[in-house]
Amino acid sequence: MGRSMPCAVGRGGFATSKREGDGCTPIAELRLAHGYYRADRLRRPLTRIPLDPISVRDLWSDDPSDPKYNHHVTTAPQSFSYERLRRGDPLYDIVLVTDWNWPVASPGLGSAIFVHCWRRARFPTEGCIAFNRSDLLWLLAHWQADSRILIQP
Repeated sequence: MGRSMPCAVGRGGFATSKREGDGCTPIAELRLAHGYYRADRLRRPLTRIPLDPISVRDLWSDDPSDPKYNHHVTTAPQSFSYERLRRGDPLYDIVLVTDWNWPVASPGLGSAIFVHCWRRARFPTEGCIAFNRSDLLWLLAHWQADSRILIQP
């Protein structure tokens, strides 16, 4: 929508060739596909993006050897690593799935490149894009089908 907002990016900086675990945020034009929110902490944000409440069972596979790599799962994969979407801190009170290496995931090209709330101004992420909560709520309220997040160094 032509609006620039401060954000936090990966501790590894930016990457044109993203790899799992590199801590980089991909230089890309990202679409928001789906999201989750903590219904016990906030009301469902107003948005056109499909949002589901986060439950204690919601996980995200981040293991390239898992057949469900870079996808939502609700049971802990037996020998694979995963990320919990229901966190004690407020980072994932709103967490949005981008189309980076999703829905068709190539193992090792990066998983869980989410958009979420930042810890504090420009505090690095593991590769996600994090915004101040009020900017994130603005983004959600104004998101259109043709909107994109442009990640540029």
